[in-house]
This record gives sequence, structure tokens and C-alpha cells, in this order.
Amino acid sequence: MNMHDTGAFGAEPDTAYRLLTPDLILEALEAQGYPCDGRLLALNSYENRVYRVGLEDGSPVVVKFYRPGRWSDDAILEEHDFSIELAEAELPVVAPVIDPEGTTLHRHHGFRFSISPNRGGRWQEMDDPDHLAWMGRFIARIHAIGRARPFQHRHTLSIEQYGIRPSRYIRSHDFLPAELEPAYTALLDVLIPRIQSVFAATGPLKTIRLHGDCHLGNVLWTDDGPHFVDFDDCCMGPAVQDLWMMLSGDRDQMTRQLKYLLEGYSEFNDFDPCELHLIEALRTLRMIHYSGWLARRWGDPAFPASFPWFNTQRYWEEQILSLKEQLSLLDEPPLQWQL
Repeated sequence: MNMHDTGAFGAEPDTAYRLLTPDLILEALEAQGYPCDGRLLALNSYENRVYRVGLEDGSPVVVKFYRPGRWSDDAILEEHDFSIELAEAELPVVAPVIDPEGTTLHRHHGFRFSISPNRGGRWQEMDDPDHLAWMGRFIARIHAIGRARPFQHRHTLSIEQYGIRPSRYIRSHDFLPAELEPAYTALLDVLIPRIQSVFAATGPLKTIRLHGDCHLGNVLWTDDGPHFVDFDDCCMGPAVQDLWMMLSGDRDQMTRQLKYLLEGYSEFNDFDPCELHLIEALRTLRMIHYSGWLARRWGDPAFPASFPWFNTQRYWEEQILSLKEQLSLLDEPPLQWQL
């Protein structure tokens, strides 16, 4: 069984990480032959727990402890294999370390974890045509490898998983203020069929292996250029899913950005312009899914501390306004691109 959370859409126990103490983290690494010097820094991750750990005889490493119950072993290993496949093709991705036994997924006191090289960097706004073309070329090369064969144990991006199930979870777990529930429910009852019609009108989609969550925070830049991190949400889906999050601003700005992004992409891969019809539908699904993700994880103590603005009256009012805007955008023509 593939235990990906967007499929089951159930909440894990609140205590999932309570036993993951600093001592246990260091013990886990020591057991894999990494002599730690005691330096431990929690990195920006909520779904899993990720730490940079200093070593006595080398550069720091990054250790990632997977959320219990979220993914099957096969699904995690498929993520690892994909990132290793990309790294072996000399793409700038951060892949897990393979130990002498050929293993990338380890266990310690009930937790599953992987170890990766420490690769820093900064976020980069996509306002430079050269950077957009650069990103387009790298994403195209990822997709060229992603087309070679499908995932067997990871999900395919769908309206059911990213729209219907999270909205159902929100409505059935008393997250909405009573006075806003009718407006939110009525809006979702219109939005979901509208998104379904957009997908249907686009026609049969070619799905490939994707990064799946290719937003600017998952692409870090150094003086040598960008590198991709966090393939935790890799999945099957249309190529445009890894491209639309590079776009921002108004319609004119996004059209200009798209031009440079796809010019770079087209150097290494073909792009089907029909997929541009999906951009606002995918954006809307991401918004719904994000609210559902926060709701589903609200029992994890890290979430109320890190997202104090969630589940407030103002949050749901702003969500309703934003989703109404998306409903209007779904009726607009897609962005245009000519090679």
C-alpha cells in the first residue's frame, strides 16, 4: 500500500516526533558511521524533520527523518532513486548518500531517515531573463529523464487528491468558522467542477516523473547557479506543474517570464502549449491543498507554533477572497507562448 498522505488524507498522531530527541538524532548518525561533533541545527522543514549535523572529521551532513506513516518504504526509495538518477546525469540536485551496502534509507528506534550532503544557497527571485532560461533548461533536463519510465509507488497529481479530499477534510473537521462555512462550501462546490472542466477541455495529458513541488524555496542558488532540493513530493503529472510556480506578478509579467522559461526549456525538451490551460487550475488546487495540509497537520505541535495565522477568522476570509479571484481567472484565456 502506498501511504502517501494526500491519498489517505488522515492525520498522523500528534506525538509522531515527540521521541525524536537531539541525542537520538546523533545516535542515528553515529550508528551509520558518522562521528558527530555535537553541532545540530534544525532546518526549515515541517512535513519531515531535517537537521544539519556537524561531523568531527569532515563537512556537515543533512539528515532527514521521514514523517511516520506518510510514505511507504517503496515510495521513499523511488524518490531516492529518481534524485540519484538525476545526479548521475550531472543535474544539480541534492541526492541521498548511498552507503557501502547500497542503501539510502536507514532506521533507528522506529524512525526512517536518509543522509545527504550539506548544500547551502539562497533563494532567487525569477526576475532575470537569464535565470529564467537557466531554470527552464534544468527543468527540461529533469523532465527528459522523467519521461523514461513512470513511478510505480508514488501518486499521480489529480483533482481528487489535491482538491476534493483536502476540501472534504477541512469541512468535516470543524476548521471553518460557522458564519463562513456556507460561503466557503458554496465556492468549493463551484470551483471543483470548474477545474474538472478545465482538465477535460485540455485533453489527454502526458504524465511524467516530476519534482512536483518546484517552487522557489526548493531551488537554491550559489555563485555556480541553481540546485534543486527536496524531492519529497515527486510524483507523476504534466510538465507544466514544475514550471508554473516559477511565474509571478500580473498577466503581462507572467507572459514575459514564460517566454524566457520556455525558451530555455525548449533547448532540451518539447513542451505542449495545451498544458498552459492548466496553470490557474493547478494554482487553485495548490491553494486548496495547502489549507488542507495545514488542517491535517494541526495536531503536530510544530504547526500552531509556525503558522499562528492559520485557522483564524481572517485566514478563512482571505482564502474565500483569493479563491473567488481564482474562479475569475479560470475563465480567462491561458497565457500565450510562441517559440
